[in-house]
Amino acid sequence: MIVLDGVSRTYHESEAGAVTALRPLSLTIDGGSVVAIVGPSGSGKSTLLNLLGGLDRPTTGRVLLEGQDIGALDDDARTLVRRNRMGFVFQFFHLMETMTARENVLLPARLAGQSGPALEARATALLERVGLAHRTHHAPHQLSGGEMQRVAVARALIMDPPLLLCDEPTGNLDSDTGAAVLELLTTVVDGRRTIVLVTHDAKVAARAHRVISLRDGGLVSDVRA
Repeated sequence: MIVLDGVSRTYHESEAGAVTALRPLSLTIDGGSVVAIVGPSGSGKSTLLNLLGGLDRPTTGRVLLEGQDIGALDDDARTLVRRNRMGFVFQFFHLMETMTARENVLLPARLAGQSGPALEARATALLERVGLAHRTHHAPHQLSGGEMQRVAVARALIMDPPLLLCDEPTGNLDSDTGAAVLELLTTVVDGRRTIVLVTHDAKVAARAHRVISLRDGGLVSDVRA
């Protein structure tokens, strides 16, 4: 599903000069898998996730999503790819405080110009799936951290994307709540959907089908379960 072909990222900072955040990396990620990216701070984890998500462009190489070089697209085209083919789950949820749980879930589809009974039914089904049917009309400040993260997972799924990118999805949660959110994430892999997650948590990484370890911007190991 994803091919990284000689991908690297170097930032040119005026005072520090060139800083290589990610050294040339080539790998393939199969569809329907859960892949954990691990490593210490500054190892290149977030840089790699940003490149996979089209939030940044590689300095060298190509990032292919289902055969399409997303780094070669202009900003508008990359935005469409992110909106229609990717879902994002962040450590700090990034929910809209002025919207209800349901409205937050619907937001990506609304931005894509979608509406109608089928979409409303999908939002209802997703909130039920994440165990929040009873919290549909609550604002984020009325929800616990675990509930907010579950809303974020439902929002990431509303467009039925083939790829989920998760940046420390359990990092802001207690261990029990984090385990529940991780269980929820891993159950959405159905043979076609792929999850790539950045984590510092060994327990989270242990649930992945594959663990990619980075250090100092380079690949240290690539272990499949």
